[in-house]
Amino acid sequence: MKQKILFVVCLLFGLMFINAGLNKFLNYMPMPEDLPDKMVKATAAFTEIGWIMPLVGAAEVIGGLLFMIPKFRALGAIIVFPIVIGILLTNLVAAPSGLPIALVLLAINLWVIFENREKYLTMIS
Repeated sequence: MKQKILFVVCLLFGLMFINAGLNKFLNYMPMPEDLPDKMVKATAAFTEIGWIMPLVGAAEVIGGLLFMIPKFRALGAIIVFPIVIGILLTNLVAAPSGLPIALVLLAINLWVIFENREKYLTMIS
């Protein structure tokens, strides 16, 4: 039962990151109207730089795809982890209303990392 729940949670998590990553390339989801000024300025700065958004979008798509495949889930969790930390910090600093979702994303990511901890031991031994 635990494996089925983990699979469904990872499938939804992965699809969410794939959607967010594809949006960075295709811009099909409009920006919310009630974004704080800090968020608007940060997004404008990232867009101005030019290479950051495609890099994060590619990491989200690749990490989301890997997260959904049980064999590669440990790798997907590591790829997506810095993005989840960025989401958490952004919500802590600029948009506290999104903090509950950020904490859920962090919990899911940490759960998958914990479940795959034996796969990471070879990297640090």
